[in-house]
Amino acid sequence: MTSPAVTTTEAAPAAAQEFGIVAKLAAEAFGTFLLVFGGLGVALFSNPQTAPLPAPLAIGLSIGVGIAAVGHISGGHFNPAVTLGTAVAGRTPWKRVPLYVLAQLVGGAIGALILWVTVRTLPNLSNVQTIFTQLSNGVDDLSPNKFPLAAGLLVEVVATAAFLAIILAATSKRAAKGVAPWAIGVGLAILVQAIAPITNASLNPARSTATAIFAEPSALGQLWVFWVAPLLGAAITGLLFRGFGSQEDVLVTGAPGAPSFTTVEGEPTTGLSVAEGEAELRAGERKADAAAEEPGEAPAGEATPAPAAETRRTDEDEAKNFFDQSK
Repeated sequence: MTSPAVTTTEAAPAAAQEFGIVAKLAAEAFGTFLLVFGGLGVALFSNPQTAPLPAPLAIGLSIGVGIAAVGHISGGHFNPAVTLGTAVAGRTPWKRVPLYVLAQLVGGAIGALILWVTVRTLPNLSNVQTIFTQLSNGVDDLSPNKFPLAAGLLVEVVATAAFLAIILAATSKRAAKGVAPWAIGVGLAILVQAIAPITNASLNPARSTATAIFAEPSALGQLWVFWVAPLLGAAITGLLFRGFGSQEDVLVTGAPGAPSFTTVEGEPTTGLSVAEGEAELRAGERKADAAAEEPGEAPAGEATPAPAAETRRTDEDEAKNFFDQSK
């Protein structure tokens, strides 16, 4: 007598739960706060003899630490230019862009406010606005070395474009795992050091806005430069990556659980790339065709043929390999 075959089915691993929008906005506000309060606080209060940490390195470390801490929640943008650039590149849903930018502005303003209140406690200080003007970004008379507007626009566009290129490359699915926060942080430190003598190095409209709020009116009058240039540079890089980058890193619009932008390697969500979406669609069509052609139930006592799961899996793998090779 032949005993019936026992079929065991492994439980599929539960998909990682995506964080809600409130958690994402809180993470973006915290990361931008950390950048302004920590990075600019070093520039404001550090003494080269007692605290020799350079301000550009402090800013880069602030970004790296922020990404490592909360990047798995929101993606770790902390910068309106990064949010725009990743949206153009296909990494961030457009509906999140205004909310992220607002959260970043709030976090940066809180960081600058705490620094402003702290400076005002000094008894012999007469004009706090002058200090924050020197901390703000500027060109012409507000440039540390009196560089003109054309030079400031050029370096801010180029530096922000390079910064976003580092981010998109370091967070690609094919990049080495675990290095993104530190590659991004060190990259930012290098770029800030390079252009600090020209504009005081913005690369981030939220950072520029945070200090300009408490500075003299002349700094507010030049704030548009440090919105236009970083956003333009980020958009240029986003377009280049969208047009010539790997389609594995472009999210399918409306994919369930699609992450906004992942800087920390791992599995925070279950978003699909374009190539994966196409392969999954074709695999689903093959499964439907196989189910339609499947014969009726086998007579008792006869062995039921095993489903052709292995064949379908092989076909799916071949489809993925085809799309990989066609890139």
